[in-house]
Amino acid sequence: MACVLLLSRPLPFSHRLTRTSVCLLSLLLSYLCYCALFPVETIMRKTGDPTPSCQLFLADGAKRRLQKSIPCALPPPDARPSGAEAPRAKRADRRPPSTLRAVGNDAPGPPAGNAKFGSKKLPNAIIVGVKKGGTRAVLEFIRIHPDVRAAGTETHFFDRNYDRGLEWYRGLMPRTLESQITMEKTPSYFVTRETPHRISAMSQNTKLIVVVRDPVTRAISDYTQTLSKTPDLPSFQELAFRNQCLGLVDTSWNAIRIGLYALHLENWLRYFPLAQIHFVSGERLITDPAGELARVQDFLGLKRIVTDKHFYFNRTKGFPCLKKPESSGSPRCLGKSKGRTHVQIDRDAIEQLRDFYRPYNVKFYEMVGHDFKWE
Repeated sequence: MACVLLLSRPLPFSHRLTRTSVCLLSLLLSYLCYCALFPVETIMRKTGDPTPSCQLFLADGAKRRLQKSIPCALPPPDARPSGAEAPRAKRADRRPPSTLRAVGNDAPGPPAGNAKFGSKKLPNAIIVGVKKGGTRAVLEFIRIHPDVRAAGTETHFFDRNYDRGLEWYRGLMPRTLESQITMEKTPSYFVTRETPHRISAMSQNTKLIVVVRDPVTRAISDYTQTLSKTPDLPSFQELAFRNQCLGLVDTSWNAIRIGLYALHLENWLRYFPLAQIHFVSGERLITDPAGELARVQDFLGLKRIVTDKHFYFNRTKGFPCLKKPESSGSPRCLGKSKGRTHVQIDRDAIEQLRDFYRPYNVKFYEMVGHDFKWE
């Protein structure tokens, strides 16, 4: 600039060419001084663009364009890699644009959960018993409800797999939304002494469902199922009685022991209030499935969506089945093992068992405040 001022004085025509040359020389010197002061990379942004692209001008004149879809953020000149870090930085710069990420407060973070598909949660409600009472039917019927998701198989976590830990148990659960209930069913829980304490340790707010049935009929059904898998099994009477002539029942046989509902319930009431346990009648589940499911839905705090329109009675199986949904070509019935014909048991043996169970049944009715009329 000083050069331009000095040479701006009027000069004779003969000196004008020289003045022009000197001005050009001064401009060249100014450019060289500028390059000496700013030899490193320069960031240029397009103004007015809400998502500006970035151009990196290197000392050798090469330029690279970073991602256009995100704001550019580069380290200050004093943060440039040096020494052994420089080759690493160059290699990283060769990555495809799709792998580069902007750094800064406005950089996108990880997805905020799985709002669309939900997450795996520990169960809010568990069908804890009893075996051959109708637990599978209750689970299949209640899972029609859009706000219920259930594990498909019996997990046996609280009686056989407890040492695997709660995270293993959680992994067996289906994904559920915040508005949905997670359920599972394992009938052996009701008669396993450690289970109430373990479920309570997981959550004292867990809702419990127990499907009960006439203990004599239940024992015969239990024996029928075992016999189908073990044909050489001793007779029902041999297993049920220590001495049938004296009417001494063998309570060590699991099929008999399960039906002592009052004794098992006493253990559960040490950890859960009665209001947190719902009892389903296995008999009414056959004759009035919609009515029983209505009470289950009320207990779980659900809207009554599963109604009598979902059921029809299958006379062949002697059991209610689900009517076919619009998206399916056939109705849904429980498996072949459900509703099978029971083994014929001597009438005297049945009466002896009824006499044995009577005081336990009466006590159970008193404990739950309901008469199931098993006499």
